[in-house]
Amino acid sequence: MNPIEILAAVLSALGVWLMARRRPWAWPIGLVSVLIYAWVFIEVRLYSDALLQGAFAAMLVYGWSRWLRNLGEDGRVRIAPLPLPRAALHLVIGALGALALGAFMAHFTNADLPWLDAALAAFSLVAQWWQARRHTAAWWLWIGVDVIYIGMYLHKDLQVTAMLYALFLGLAASGLRQWQRAARASGMDARE
Repeated sequence: MNPIEILAAVLSALGVWLMARRRPWAWPIGLVSVLIYAWVFIEVRLYSDALLQGAFAAMLVYGWSRWLRNLGEDGRVRIAPLPLPRAALHLVIGALGALALGAFMAHFTNADLPWLDAALAAFSLVAQWWQARRHTAAWWLWIGVDVIYIGMYLHKDLQVTAMLYALFLGLAASGLRQWQRAARASGMDARE
C-alpha cells in the first residue's frame, strides 16, 4: 500500500465527514488532501483526475470563503435552495465538459479510461460547485459519482482509494440526510 495514498485518503475522509456536518474546517483539510491526491493520480496516469484535484483546490478555497460568510448561530453553514432550471443547466455544462475533456484525453494523451475519467471529473466539479453553494443536491450527485469511482479505482488497482470512495458513499448518504434535516428545520424544501 502506498503511504501517500493512505494519507490522502485519511484527510479526504475527514474533510467529507466535516462537510456532512456542515463544518467550515472541511475546506482547508480537503485542500491538503486534493494536493496530495493530484500526485497519486499523476503516478497512475489518471490525468483527468489529477486535473480535477487542481480544480478542486480552487473550488475548496472558494467554498471555504463562501461558507464562512454563511454560518448560522451554531457555527454550521446554512443550506441554500437549488432551483431545478439552474440544476439542469449545471448538469448540461457538466456533460459538455465531460465530452470536451474526454475527447482531449483520448486523442492527445496516454490516459487510461479517458472518457470515464473525464465524465467523473466533470460531474465531480458540478457536485463540488453545488457543495460550495450550499445545495443539498450536491449529495445526490456525489452518491452517483462515488459508486462509479469505486469501480474505476478497483480497476486501476487503487484499493485504498476505492475503499475511501466506499466510505465517501456512506458519508454522502449521511450528509444527504443531515442536510435535508437542516433544510426542513429552516423551513426550506428538503426534496432537492
